[in-house]
Amino acid sequence: MEYLSLKKVTEQHQQEIDDAVLGVVNGGWYLQGEATKRFEHDYAQYIGTDYCIGCGNGLDALSLIFRAYKELGCMSDGDEVIVPANTYIASILSISANGLKPVLVEPRLDTLEIDDARIEESITDRTRAILIVHLYGRCAYSEKIQSLCTKYHLKLIEDNAQAHGCQYTLQPSLFGAQHTGSLGHAAAHSFYPGKNLGALGDAGAVTTDDEALASTVRALGNYGSNKKYVFPMKGVNSRIDEIQAAVLDVKLKYLDTGNARRKQIAERYIDELDNPKVTIPGADGLHKAQDIYALGDDVWHIFPVLCDSRDDLQQYLRRNGIGTMVHYPIPPHKQGAYSEWNNRTYPITEYIHARELSLPCNQTMTDEEVGEVIRLVNSY
Repeated sequence: MEYLSLKKVTEQHQQEIDDAVLGVVNGGWYLQGEATKRFEHDYAQYIGTDYCIGCGNGLDALSLIFRAYKELGCMSDGDEVIVPANTYIASILSISANGLKPVLVEPRLDTLEIDDARIEESITDRTRAILIVHLYGRCAYSEKIQSLCTKYHLKLIEDNAQAHGCQYTLQPSLFGAQHTGSLGHAAAHSFYPGKNLGALGDAGAVTTDDEALASTVRALGNYGSNKKYVFPMKGVNSRIDEIQAAVLDVKLKYLDTGNARRKQIAERYIDELDNPKVTIPGADGLHKAQDIYALGDDVWHIFPVLCDSRDDLQQYLRRNGIGTMVHYPIPPHKQGAYSEWNNRTYPITEYIHARELSLPCNQTMTDEEVGEVIRLVNSY
């Protein structure tokens, strides 16, 4: 069993995807056309924001947000951005690439998300933003984080690359649920093929309610231009293409259904996995699939377990025909790209990165396949 078969994901909506691609090819318009406009409109409506701006990929989406805030005078070189220490490196690259300083904050071991109790001690007079990462598909937002942003006049930016369709409920009786990607001042989305909402190549987007930010992001991704051959800013070329936009618009219709299946699988894992060597973070409370309002929803882009003998468990499952992945083997502060951090210690982050193993969890899996994963993990 593959960890994730993109072929099977595509086959679930094969005819609609084929028709959408063929429509673009036959239409003869391949960039900045009607398919892009349609997807941007539909995705903004789904997320619950006024604006969606397509771009080349998730890293570009994050980078364009920080670059736009600099163009708008909200940030300048050397300003600090708080970010979880255990995130994928793209979150951090987007900060440093813009001349800003990443400030790493440890996660909680039960949620694997940034620990909101540790954030305030890292805020200084140079802090300009908190970048929360909805890692593994779980909502990282909390009202405490929002209150810190209000108290210190900080931008709240969401890295929503792994959490399409995830929700948070602020006072359910009054407001209902909001999608991640609409909770902060701006959000970045990746549509890398393996995501819950994945393209057939690289693609990304920025969502926001801020008109000035949206206009600036769109211009920066189009060489710095909002008017042909007029360049008030030094921009880049980062645009979603018509084929990817058309495919994503098809798959968006089925995102909630796919996420619901992932939740069913996760609930079985939580209920039926039973091996003292394998820990499901927070399974006794906050991480239960059905307990979606404890700290927010979880769309299970990744189903992480922790095991002291992670590599041996992975090899055992591979020998028995089960594909798994490690997210991620080396934490950002131990990477060569940030060698200046290599002597730092973030014990919770390091504990997670040394033990995390991702079990298959996606909408193409059958009940029998889920049962086989459970049987093998329990027999390890």
